[in-house]
Amino acid sequence: MDSTLASHPQKGEFFLLEAGAISGPACGVVFENLDRLLSPPRMILLPEEGGIPPLREVPRLAFNPAVGAPPRDLEAGFSGYWLVSERLHDVMAAADPSAFAFADVDYRLEDGSQGARHYLCTVTRVIDALDEGASKLFIDTSEDFINGKFYDLSGGASVTFDRSKLAAAHAFKTPYTGTVFCDRTFKDAVAAAGIATDSDADGMWFIDASDI
Repeated sequence: MDSTLASHPQKGEFFLLEAGAISGPACGVVFENLDRLLSPPRMILLPEEGGIPPLREVPRLAFNPAVGAPPRDLEAGFSGYWLVSERLHDVMAAADPSAFAFADVDYRLEDGSQGARHYLCTVTRVIDALDEGASKLFIDTSEDFINGKFYDLSGGASVTFDRSKLAAAHAFKTPYTGTVFCDRTFKDAVAAAGIATDSDADGMWFIDASDI
């Protein structure tokens, strides 16, 4: 393959990994003891530096059908974290164990009984690997961003990454956007576990990074 062509964004190579419903009912899981886990003045559990902070007690979450639907394999909006099912946790831990941090939760059903095992999850790996020369995107340097710039993907973009910098990484963030990216290997591992990857039916939406 021509090296020039190979450096361009290739369809099906990398993906934005987004959580939550594009359409459909909201998740009906509520965080019951968040107030006892927070460290004021911070308003969310996720620390500025990321990861899982020391927890005073096990996060307690409960399904309330009056609020919404049962959780899918991945749900966003839990004080900065994703809520993930056991089968998705197992895929993440097997496909790229260094990319994620998890916290066990006490998940209860409507009647108070123990529900299926779930975890709070966050992507902890950050790699400056986006190939700016081969990608098409708006790089915003007009403000005093913490890391000096911001990758603005909101108007559409086509991005790819330097494999030599990614090494064995399959899921990651960049220092210049909060977006989670993954590669084909990770997406295929999710699909092999029976989780939908061509729709948001199970709470995961894979958007081809070559055509955002």
